[in-house]
Amino acid sequence: MTPTTTTGTAIVTGAGAGFGLALATALAARGTTVLATGRDAARLRAAVADLPRVVAVPGDVTDPAHRADLVATARRLGGLDLLVHNAGELGPSPLPPLAAYPLDALRAVHETTVVAALALTQLALPLLRTAAAPAVVTLSSDAAVEAYPGWGGYGSAKAALDHLAAVLGVEEPGVRVWAVDPGDMRTAMHQRAFPGEDISDRPEPGTAVPAFLRLLDERPPSGRYRAADLVVAPAAGAVAR
Repeated sequence: MTPTTTTGTAIVTGAGAGFGLALATALAARGTTVLATGRDAARLRAAVADLPRVVAVPGDVTDPAHRADLVATARRLGGLDLLVHNAGELGPSPLPPLAAYPLDALRAVHETTVVAALALTQLALPLLRTAAAPAVVTLSSDAAVEAYPGWGGYGSAKAALDHLAAVLGVEEPGVRVWAVDPGDMRTAMHQRAFPGEDISDRPEPGTAVPAFLRLLDERPPSGRYRAADLVVAPAAGAVAR
């Protein structure tokens, strides 16, 4: 397989650790200039300090000024080819049932995962529409389609993000829009969902990266995909849900 994403510019949110950092690292290794963003400025800068072609743009994606700065930076670099919505919010830990879910916390989960993602996409679309092979990637989860006790807040936000991605793919036929479920990963967020438990049996975040790169290389139709299916079998279309 010959990579097609060897140039251009990408924005990756939530890139200070975990999957966002792993994907930013892989994209940069292929020649993409990556604007990496995350809330913790010190952690982000330390994480990407030795990565060529990765530019740290710290900030909170729920902040309109930060979103504008990200897109303005991409514009100064010549445009935007890829937007990856990896930033998300788990919510309270331990995970509460919906009967006791704090409403302010639910608003925060949806603000980060859904509202901020759409707001950043709206700003980025003028640049994406002029790119040769533009794409938007949203991070999904099995919690978006399965009813797990305690996962109502996070799962509802991911389900909403999935639907936004599906509609955007129809409304913007010139832009590939993929919602991708990476599967369980050994991340700090996943650990917070299971406080006190050993999650060392979960795969490292980097194991899901090849599936995302395959999407970029093969450019299947917009839709929802599972990383496990992309690794095991050829991408033949969106996973039915």
